[in-house]
Amino acid sequence: MTFNPSGMIEELISTSQKLAKGYETLQKIEKVEVATTPKELVWQSDKVKMYHYLRDTPAKCKTPVLVSFAMLNRHDVLDLQPDRSLMKKLVEEGLDVYIMDWGYPTKADRYLTMEDYIDGYMNDAIDFLRKKHKVAKIHKMGICQGGTFSMIYASLYPEKLASLTTYVAPYDFGEGGCMLYKWAKYIDVDTMVDSVGTIPGEQIDSAFGMLKPSMNISKYFGVMDSLEDQDKLLNFLRMEKWKGDLPAIAGEMYRKYIKDLFRDNLLIKGDFTLGGREVNLKNMTVPFLNVYATEDNIIPNNSTKAVMKHIGSKDKTEYPFPGGHIGVFVGGKSQKELAPTVAKWVIERCS
Repeated sequence: MTFNPSGMIEELISTSQKLAKGYETLQKIEKVEVATTPKELVWQSDKVKMYHYLRDTPAKCKTPVLVSFAMLNRHDVLDLQPDRSLMKKLVEEGLDVYIMDWGYPTKADRYLTMEDYIDGYMNDAIDFLRKKHKVAKIHKMGICQGGTFSMIYASLYPEKLASLTTYVAPYDFGEGGCMLYKWAKYIDVDTMVDSVGTIPGEQIDSAFGMLKPSMNISKYFGVMDSLEDQDKLLNFLRMEKWKGDLPAIAGEMYRKYIKDLFRDNLLIKGDFTLGGREVNLKNMTVPFLNVYATEDNIIPNNSTKAVMKHIGSKDKTEYPFPGGHIGVFVGGKSQKELAPTVAKWVIERCS
């Protein structure tokens, strides 16, 4: 390789010019906003809230839809910006959508258990919607960890659900080929929880960062070419704002999550219990749509697909969607294909 001083100087000048242009662009951006689709608070218990997305026209399906995201990140990525909003698109496609906000657990919440979240907050929110809309059943959607929890709920309370849709949700934690699953089996979760109580979000995020560490560097090379474009720079800043918003996790919930699911894989084995009750996937008999991302680098496809042969639903559909774990929500195809397809599937099962 030949050393080229003039080429290096040209590159330095080009980089300096891009940075200067980027500074000018940043001066024009007053605020970076996410989750701007209009919604109102309709229910709250402790730090957990439920919001209702507002509609200008009557819903095509009058049975409400409740969405639950993972607790490891904020649900704002589902409504990242107006033209990349799964929630906005589902509303536009005719669904009456609500979303759970798990809040920001503090040290005072260290003793909250998985039972508190599923049997408590989730069940109470669903009962609120059933009473509010005067219906026996609602449609449930769950994303990633929220999908796993929704599946557990549906196995315990199938009589309260009209359908279940999950996106990129892990079910078989014994599925090989995923570093996250392998690492989790060796986590000394008892020492972690006993020492700090509530697990910092930054600590959990660091594990996800190690799954593909090059992304933490390459994204900054990519943004260098977008510094003059205010819209592209805003796209980058919105994603960074979401990624940096990291709630802590209640210690006792995290202990059971790691031990019973990640380490011992009890749900898919049929040995998982919640509040002393057996969680039998065969009892999950409601219509089921299972969405997975074909290029998912966090949740292996086989981990998501494995649940299909264990549930009792006769009406069950797999939906392979091209893209990665986050691209399912923020990619252009999500707006054009995923949201309309999911909404159509739900509406067809609306009483």
